[in-house]
Amino acid sequence: MDVWLINILVTFCISVLITGILIPQILLIAFRKQLFDVPDARKIHTAIVPRLGGLSFVPSIIISMACVLGVEFLSVDTTIGMFSINEVVQICFVICALLLMYLVGLADDLVGVRYAAKFVVQIIAAVFLVSSGFVLDNLHGFLFINELNPIVGALLTVLVIVFVINAINLIDGIDGLASGLSAIALLFYGIAFYSSREVLSSMLAAATIGALIQFFYYNVFGDPNKRKKIFMGDTGALTVGVVLSVLALKMSGMSTSAIDDLKINPLVAAFSPLIVPCFDVVRVYLHRLMNRRNPFLPDKCHIHHKILALGVPQRITMIVILIVSALFITVNVMLSAFINVTFLLLLDLLVWTVGQMILTKAIHRREQKLGTDVKLYE
Repeated sequence: MDVWLINILVTFCISVLITGILIPQILLIAFRKQLFDVPDARKIHTAIVPRLGGLSFVPSIIISMACVLGVEFLSVDTTIGMFSINEVVQICFVICALLLMYLVGLADDLVGVRYAAKFVVQIIAAVFLVSSGFVLDNLHGFLFINELNPIVGALLTVLVIVFVINAINLIDGIDGLASGLSAIALLFYGIAFYSSREVLSSMLAAATIGALIQFFYYNVFGDPNKRKKIFMGDTGALTVGVVLSVLALKMSGMSTSAIDDLKINPLVAAFSPLIVPCFDVVRVYLHRLMNRRNPFLPDKCHIHHKILALGVPQRITMIVILIVSALFITVNVMLSAFINVTFLLLLDLLVWTVGQMILTKAIHRREQKLGTDVKLYE
């Protein structure tokens, strides 16, 4: 077996182990200090649940990667020569961006942070990443545009990073949804990067999956009555958003034999795993503006709220959305060899819009059956 595949798997296992150690301790502290996500009219859960699960993510990611890389550098002197200075600089700035999001997320989970302040910190984190070389400088045919002006590319990259971070944060509405969608995307990225010999990126994906899998168990299967259930909170959603935006940008700039031989459009491979949260956040923002609401204030108009309004159980809703995400990834990657990325995006938007219309009509029919005064969806 390839030594770097072993290292990637070991990174994953260490991350699972560390997260498994940290989450029970976080639960213990949360209950002792009364740090809960209290139910209200907007939220789906009915029991008090700690929302500090994301507190375990960044330590698990950094420690697992640092341990494996450190041991590898000590045991094989030539290993460090595998990585360019640019890759080392990038991973350093990724850590800076992660820590920034980690701190602002923790502050928001504990005492609350205004969305304007969060946006400012997100922009600072995005500037860190852009300055290290994560720049969307080629649209690979999207809108029939290829290479971008460096300044335009840098500004667009900041916008993309902030957008992806918020998309992951806003999709975190039911058990297992944000972590499940992120894990599917990370699995795709991890395999693609490993096949292209981008081992640092593959290790980052593996370390994050390790943290998410352990969290997923407590989030989906944990019993709140036994003090075993936890939410990721902004701390987790914001940091996972940073990782996903980094890996998406890295993949959008790849041109390797693995991608070229299959004729896969790098932009499609980069952003197809993020279609569900990104499409959902755009629809939600437009919905709020059309109804003259503040687009930055939370409500109950996300895709999972629509499916729940049909009477579908929460866990089935989560599974359905994860399957939809996996289908988008598979179909888009397969079709990118034959269809221009612009037309492929229009096809995705058409499918998404038709699906939303079908859901809306089904909700209205259910409301009519239950009574004219019943409102299942905002």
